[in-house]
Amino acid sequence: MDNILRNFVKAANQGDFSLDITLNLNGALVTGTTVSAKKYMQSLSRTFENGNEISQELSEKLSRASEVNYAHEEINYIHLEEAQVYNGDSQPTPSEGSFYWRGKLEEVDGFFLGKIDAR
Repeated sequence: MDNILRNFVKAANQGDFSLDITLNLNGALVTGTTVSAKKYMQSLSRTFENGNEISQELSEKLSRASEVNYAHEEINYIHLEEAQVYNGDSQPTPSEGSFYWRGKLEEVDGFFLGKIDAR
């Protein structure tokens, strides 16, 4: 696993640090802005909070997960906001809007700073 990339993720999890980045994973490009695991979990929690009973239970669990101090946890995942995935063509997924993305750090083949903006 790339120690430089791990340090970027650690900085995001420790505080208010983010950067635009593009990751190469198995030939696909994932582009976005790094965010903390806490912010990622909070975003997921909000997604489910107004649903049925099961959705609300998921929201509560994700909310509790966002309270973990990820700055001191082992770093296994990278989280991106405003993410887009490019897989062999010029149109990203999603082609409209944006979403949060979570990926395993050990699966990243390479990266560059900056994000692709095809909009």
